[in-house]
Amino acid sequence: MARWGMVIDLDRCTGCQACVVTCKAENNVPVVTPREAQRGRLMLWMTVIPEVEGEFPRVRARFTPRPCMQCDHPPCVKVCPVQAMTKSPEGTVSHVFARCIGCRFCVQACPYGVTYFNWQAPTWPKDLREALNPDFAIRPTGVVEMCDFCHHRLQHAREEARADGREVRGEGEYVPACVQACPARALIFGDLDDPNTAASNLAHSPRAFRMLEDLGTSPKVYYLKEG
Repeated sequence: MARWGMVIDLDRCTGCQACVVTCKAENNVPVVTPREAQRGRLMLWMTVIPEVEGEFPRVRARFTPRPCMQCDHPPCVKVCPVQAMTKSPEGTVSHVFARCIGCRFCVQACPYGVTYFNWQAPTWPKDLREALNPDFAIRPTGVVEMCDFCHHRLQHAREEARADGREVRGEGEYVPACVQACPARALIFGDLDDPNTAASNLAHSPRAFRMLEDLGTSPKVYYLKEG
């Protein structure tokens, strides 16, 4: 059985935000007004964190994309009283919106800050409303939202593989939207348990590290240090 994970090469990331925009479009992430954003209610399943060192003209910038870490030992799953936050046999952490009661225990438990409470009814400008993805549900008000590695894409890949009488390939067949959109190919996705995938090989690279690894959450998102 596959164990899907992501490797992000910090040497390649240019901070273009293509992954952020694509994630919002693919998963029908609602638009948040500037006023709500100032109140800490920004809704981004994928964020790019900038780090700037030095002063002009000697300035160095680094950009760190941050999706859900998809932990092997996810704190969010352990604290959910209604099992709305679940972990599949393949290790993918996802959220069952119909079960969520909005208690936000998972938001407090996540050390990475990648779970978001939907404070307002989802809204989009008229033009964007017509472009919503029909493959992904629009969430009701008062539930938690988070990245799930575009799990609906995995379902499509499974259906195609089942029709062909085979298993889903460990690389290339199931690709999250952020990975597909990255022009610098800084995001690499695949089965971490398959030694033939690029993601698995890079995860075992000497450059590889995981965010807040000492907490014991065992994230399935790896980063490659700058060379």
